[in-house]
Parts: sequence; structure tokens; C-alpha cells
Amino acid sequence: MRGDKILVQEKHHRAASAISQILLPRLTNKDSRFAVSIAGESGSGKSELAIATAEALEQHGIGTLILQQDDYFTYPPHTNDTRRRKDITRVGPAEVRLDLLDDHIRAIINGVTKIDKPLVLYQEDLITSEVVPLAGADVVIVEGTYTTLLKNVDFRIFIDCTYEQTRNERLKRNREPADPFLERVLRIEHKIISTHKNLADILVTASFAVENHGVIGATHMPQQKRHEDLSKEVIAEGSTQSTTV
Repeated sequence: MRGDKILVQEKHHRAASAISQILLPRLTNKDSRFAVSIAGESGSGKSELAIATAEALEQHGIGTLILQQDDYFTYPPHTNDTRRRKDITRVGPAEVRLDLLDDHIRAIINGVTKIDKPLVLYQEDLITSEVVPLAGADVVIVEGTYTTLLKNVDFRIFIDCTYEQTRNERLKRNREPADPFLERVLRIEHKIISTHKNLADILVTASFAVENHGVIGATHMPQQKRHEDLSKEVIAEGSTQSTTV
């Protein structure tokens, strides 16, 4: 999303270095492109960690591309906020074109040379498009609140940090004015997103320590099947919660 403020700090680089060491063996064993998601609550550091992880991988000669979920919202940010204020039950994964994002990830993995993707212009409250060339991209990193739910990613990272813990970081980015309605939105998102960490391969703590969650080691169920089953559970639970807050 053009117009966003992103502040990459040492803690992000430290976590990214640890993540890159976990990813590197997986990348050498895959012939096609590799997709990684980074999810978490508002202000948790998703964008910053995505940039830092891309830089860490590029130090090992691995080309990267970052996709932001923010570009895939159905409506631009200010319009979306207005719609939420009219009906707060709109808050949730249905606000995002996750199906289109998933299609783009699948196409990238399958070797397309470019994608024509949405591009949000924050200040203008406008969604336009851009053509992104993919030459040299070995890994696509997709970051955003609900990206753990994407079906076509190979590896999932979740930042385990609540909106209450990230209040100062959100104020630094100055994207939305602090108001009681926004707190209600974040509370709904928290109830939805907090269940998603069960799908993650890696958990990143509030202090940006990296924990190998190891969902594959925790069960003999194939990872894709486990993801599909858990996705159904968290989506269903999220839908129920968003209508009751």
C-alpha cells in the first residue's frame, strides 16, 4: 500500500535472521518458488518483519517479492472505515479479497513472469493496479492480518502480540486516529486472529523472539490437510464472534 509508514528496527532484523536460518533448508529442497505468510494483529510489525526477512534472504542470494494484504481490501481504507461505522459486523476476513491474493500466490509459485495486482493509494483513498515483474523472485512474502488463512503458502509465520501491546507502534505509524470505534474494531479482529496462531509454523513473540511452532512435528496429519481443517474452524469462530461484539 502506497503511503504507509514502515519503521524497521533492530528487533525485526534479529528475528528475520533467525527466520531465514529456518527457511533456508526448505528453500534448497524446493524446485519452484516458495511462499511465506506473515500475520498478526494491527501494529504487530508484519510489514517491518516482511522487509527484514526479505533483506535477510537476499543476503543469501535469494530473490524476494513482498505482497501486502492491505492492497487486496475490497474497498480503499477511508471508504472501508465508513462502511464499518455503518455496520461493524463487516469487520473480518470477508473485507479482503483473499481469493484473489491466493490466486496470485498460486500463479507466482507456478512460474508466471508478472502479475497485475491491486494497489491501494492510502492518502487518495483509491485502489488502482500495478504490474509487478517477477524475474529473480524466488520467494514471495505475503504479509497481512489474515494471511495465515491463505491456502497456497508453504510456510506460515504469526506474530503473537495483541493490539493492546502494540498501541504505541500504531500511534507511531499514525494511520488511523485513536478513537473508541477503532478500539472496537481491533477487539473484534483480536478475537478472530488470536485463533490463527494454531496454524503457524513459526511464532514470533511480542519481544520478537522466534519460536519454531512445528505444526508438522506436532501431528502426523499432512500439513495442508491440517491447515484446511483448522482454517474452517477459525473462520467459523471468527464469523460468530464478529457479530456478537
